[in-house]
Amino acid sequence: MARPTKNKSSSDRNQPAASKIKIGMHTDNWRPVSGSFEQAVAAAVEHRLTHLEFGLVDGQNFIQGLGYDPALPLDVDEMWLKGYLDERGLQVSQIDAGYPLTGPKGAVYGVPYVWRAIRMAHLIGCPYVDSTDGAQKPKGYTDEEVAAQWRFNIKLALERAESFKVGVNLEPHGPYTNNLELMVKILKEFDSPYLGVNFDTGNTFIAGHDPLAYLKAIRPWLRHVHCKDVPKELAEASRGEDTGIASSGVSIGHGVNAPNIKACIDYLKETSWEGVFSIETLATPRNIRESVEWLRSAV
Repeated sequence: MARPTKNKSSSDRNQPAASKIKIGMHTDNWRPVSGSFEQAVAAAVEHRLTHLEFGLVDGQNFIQGLGYDPALPLDVDEMWLKGYLDERGLQVSQIDAGYPLTGPKGAVYGVPYVWRAIRMAHLIGCPYVDSTDGAQKPKGYTDEEVAAQWRFNIKLALERAESFKVGVNLEPHGPYTNNLELMVKILKEFDSPYLGVNFDTGNTFIAGHDPLAYLKAIRPWLRHVHCKDVPKELAEASRGEDTGIASSGVSIGHGVNAPNIKACIDYLKETSWEGVFSIETLATPRNIRESVEWLRSAV
């Protein structure tokens, strides 16, 4: 006999569905304050976050070795890293392998960098790596030449991604990724389940876009989000001039981009998107606390 079910009250039926958006943070928040990877992990645990994102350096340097850089070397022991994060209840939502795939060095340095990041992601159970274009257009090359080279480098990255079953996400950060028409065209051309977008609320805003309009255009390929607010002074000085910022100088929800972030969250909830909002803000205790509190209330 089937077990009888309890009828839902009208108040139960009117409750909104639980959000599928999860909250994480980028360890790069600690770079401007010369913090370590371990400090970033401790903050994520303190604020009961479930996900973490980190960047990579190719080899060793004394800054990282002394504990003043929150990125990890590409030759880190992946099994140790996975155990370290598992013990603290953290999953890696994305590895930031954002060396530009455009420009003359894209194939020489960018592609091998992404390849190695894909291997690491596979070993630690991370679903995505992040990539982008350069901050400036490379001198001596036409836009057509750069776009052709970018397509070829993406193709090389995707061959490795498909082997390891790890996605590659393109992030709006430079002049080509902030060319929305070009981005959508490339995403459609590849038509690969392993090519997606890491949407960035702050970069799209500072580049002059309406973040929600950009988000709606790339929604079929959305895999991960960098969540940045923007200080009023920076917006007044740089909006429409720059194409990206490293992090938010104010806590999330306390800058001029807050209404856009909220609109993006509401849209993603309406369209049942499931994924991680990775906080990118200057890692002062107040910024981290306020950002987590505001974002948690919004999602």
